Amino acid sequence: MKRFTRLYGAGPLHAVLMLASFAIAGYVVSVVLGVSHAGWIGVWVAGAIVAHDLVLFPLYAAADRLLSRRGGSPRSPAVPWKNHVRAPVVLSGTLLLVTFPLVLRLSEPNYAKATGLHTSVYLNRWLLVTAAVFACSAVVYAARWIAYRGANRGTGAPMDTDNQ
Repeated sequence: MKRFTRLYGAGPLHAVLMLASFAIAGYVVSVVLGVSHAGWIGVWVAGAIVAHDLVLFPLYAAADRLLSRRGGSPRSPAVPWKNHVRAPVVLSGTLLLVTFPLVLRLSEPNYAKATGLHTSVYLNRWLLVTAAVFACSAVVYAARWIAYRGANRGTGAPMDTDNQ
């Protein structure tokens, strides 16, 4: 029992309740969506977990590690920029992940048949939303930089980066 708790992180009752919750949620989704083969939802979830843990996580962990490197200077920048890059990348990536069949025009025949519309506009819209999110982040960064300069004229002290 102690070994299970140490490996899993909680007691066996928690594991049983989590499995039951996933089973009920899968059943509800299959009924609501009208899926005839509910097992495919489990296959899709398992594939998403594997794709995330084996492909996506190492990629964005490596990208974050590259962002976190400090080039030569032991002092942190006056206004940390790291989260002003992270947030737009996460928002843009999540939007692409949710809409990639439309953005990449992979669902053109089905989408056109179901809605009477075409997917040709989605790439441009995703690019515009991505540009807007990065622009908003740049404006916030610039405002923080201006506020820092106004508050610390001539001192050169870096901002508190504990919450960054």
